[in-house]
Amino acid sequence: MPILVDAHSDIAWNMIKYGRDYTRSAAESRRLEAGSAVVLENEDTMLGWPDFQRGQVALIFATLYATPVRWHKEGNDLLVYKTFDQAREQYRRQLSLYRQMADSMPDKFRLATSVSELNQILEHWSQPDNGEGHPVGLVPLMEGAEAIRELSELEEWRELGLRIIGPAWVATRYSGGWREPGPLTDEGRKLLSAMADYNFILDLSHMDEKAALEALDLYRGPIISTHANCRALLPEDDSNRHLSDRVIEGLIERGGVAGIVPHNPYLKPGWKSGRDRREEVPLRVVAEHLDHICQIAGDSLHAGLGCDFDGSFGVQSVPPELDTIADLQKLSPLLAERGYSQTDIENILGGNWIACLKRELPQ
Repeated sequence: MPILVDAHSDIAWNMIKYGRDYTRSAAESRRLEAGSAVVLENEDTMLGWPDFQRGQVALIFATLYATPVRWHKEGNDLLVYKTFDQAREQYRRQLSLYRQMADSMPDKFRLATSVSELNQILEHWSQPDNGEGHPVGLVPLMEGAEAIRELSELEEWRELGLRIIGPAWVATRYSGGWREPGPLTDEGRKLLSAMADYNFILDLSHMDEKAALEALDLYRGPIISTHANCRALLPEDDSNRHLSDRVIEGLIERGGVAGIVPHNPYLKPGWKSGRDRREEVPLRVVAEHLDHICQIAGDSLHAGLGCDFDGSFGVQSVPPELDTIADLQKLSPLLAERGYSQTDIENILGGNWIACLKRELPQ
């Protein structure tokens, strides 16, 4: 079974906002949360350490995220910010939580912020399971960069373990974003210049196309897209959430990887949880998006997964073949049916993200 890498997972956000314990299995968390407000707001979890083990999920890009107050919906107001100072406080809290997880339970979770740390985790996974399982690596990723109040703070974030920065969620003072289109701002151009000095990995996810195309031209460091689907396969979607072929081509030219999201509304425009059936969006649609990237690239070296699981949706809003993250291994036969070799499948499920990190993380 191939190693699986999930390039976008809102672990700390869920732990703080909903009190979720990811040492439990998804099934146990669902049992404990049944009928609660957590499920009403965020649906049933897809994640848990036992599920990571079953699915060979060796590595997660662990997000730092908070909602700008203008986009806060009903529900508890934890992890909502009004000011840049509040954003910094919220994001620092989540990064500290990942560090605490790694310090307090290294048998289950470890930071993967250097090639050395990454290799130690992968070496562990290469050994037979002795019954105690393997540690899951956490690569910290900032989604929406308003926690960076001043460019001088980048060095501190780097020292704390941050490795990937996405300038936008909705629009920020740095970039046009989802639902709020626009180009890079002057501050955004300065941010990219400063990020390159530290070789931060730039995440194009949620950036408006104008901003993403400019970033592809301007940014001197590594570029990826952790969680966005292929706009060409979503002709009825008039949002700016997904990647145009032009952006995908630019990403490939820069040697980047694009992570596909197994979220039904991102696979079938207009699909709605609670109204539409999961069976309307089979897992083969995820394979189609992965294949689209590979067809543009002419190889299997630029497609991956960025699941966004537990990011305001859960099992109710994913293809019916998926019960937990472990079931993403079911993509293997679907890709094989399309002519992908075992090596290709290993690249797509995790190898491409691992290769990217080995190139770009500090030693």
